[in-house]
Amino acid sequence: MYKKLVPLFALLLLATLVLAACTPATQEPAATVAATEAMTEEATEAMTEEVTEVMTEEATEVMEEPTEAATEVMEEKDCSSPDVFCVGLVTDVGEVDDKSFNQSAWEGVQQAETDLDATVKFIETQDAKDYAANIDLFATDGYDVIVTVGFALGEATLEAATKYPEIDFIGVDQFQGWQFSEDTADDFTNVSGLIFPEDKAGFLAGALAAMMSKSGKIAAVLGTDLVPPVVAFKEGYENGACYINPAIIHLSTYHPGGLDVAFTDPEWGASIARQALDQGADVVFGAGGKTGNGAIIEVASQEGAYCIGVDSDQWGTVPEAHACLISSAMKLIIPGVFGLIQASQEGSFPAGNFFGETGLAPFHDFDSVVPQDVKDRLTEIDAALKDGSQLTGYVPGGVSEDFCKP
Repeated sequence: MYKKLVPLFALLLLATLVLAACTPATQEPAATVAATEAMTEEATEAMTEEVTEVMTEEATEVMEEPTEAATEVMEEKDCSSPDVFCVGLVTDVGEVDDKSFNQSAWEGVQQAETDLDATVKFIETQDAKDYAANIDLFATDGYDVIVTVGFALGEATLEAATKYPEIDFIGVDQFQGWQFSEDTADDFTNVSGLIFPEDKAGFLAGALAAMMSKSGKIAAVLGTDLVPPVVAFKEGYENGACYINPAIIHLSTYHPGGLDVAFTDPEWGASIARQALDQGADVVFGAGGKTGNGAIIEVASQEGAYCIGVDSDQWGTVPEAHACLISSAMKLIIPGVFGLIQASQEGSFPAGNFFGETGLAPFHDFDSVVPQDVKDRLTEIDAALKDGSQLTGYVPGGVSEDFCKP
């Protein structure tokens, strides 16, 4: 642009000088001369400013383009190099910023970037049929560790582990049944299933709900029962509530859809929570990714009602629920994922099932609302759950004990 304007500007200036030389000299009023000079100066300044501005813009663009390209090249690392430690994360159809489950797993990976100098990336799965292809994208690029998030990716993870034995795989919420098989031919040395006793976290959440409820009616808005951890949360929640109050009424609802929609439907979650509130429930547990988030956000609009989050401390991820968010039933996914990545880097990767910890999140703004005797009772229950003297009644894959029966 600058090269085009400068010749044009020079030509106009030359034409002006020629015309001035050929024009008969006449005496103009001083005001007219001054005005003409002022106009010429202003026009010249304006054109100069425009040319300068264009030059500056173009120069900036020219300078910025190679800088961005250079930065991109500098940041791109060769994951196949033994000197570069790369970690990739593949989500289920839920998004990585779901403010609970996926986000916690990704934050564990990000901690590896900070503490272990790892190169990290994630892929959000759009369709279940793409599980294997998404894992392959990291594997063929030479990644050292691949984290797959969610029960539904279990089969694809094991298939990839067979195909890429030099890569360590972390399957979050993926129970490794082969570990209990007598046939060692099916054993894996490069797969660790990060699993949690969700029933214990649910049990604590249910006990809290029962002790804080004034109506004697509580609710749970859940993802699909096709996912065992969701069932564990629900069974634990109901039995924890009935452990405190056997006569309590609980309204628990699973999402009717499949894995592709059950955890990404906040509108449905909100509508089910509203139904529960209208039926008299005054504590609602939202356990189902964005679906559960929709439920607790809806509860926040109901004065006097409490809500309980899931997977992570959702006080920090769902501020829209602060008005009701008394606590969250946590799976300590961040330290679990990071710990396994670190073990892989150190050469001590534990194959098989790896149990992460669970617990209740702090009460935050509700700390003064929760009575001390409730806090003391929760502490007692938590200790009993950890030492095994208190069972939740949940039986994985079997018939769970019902604490609510008389």
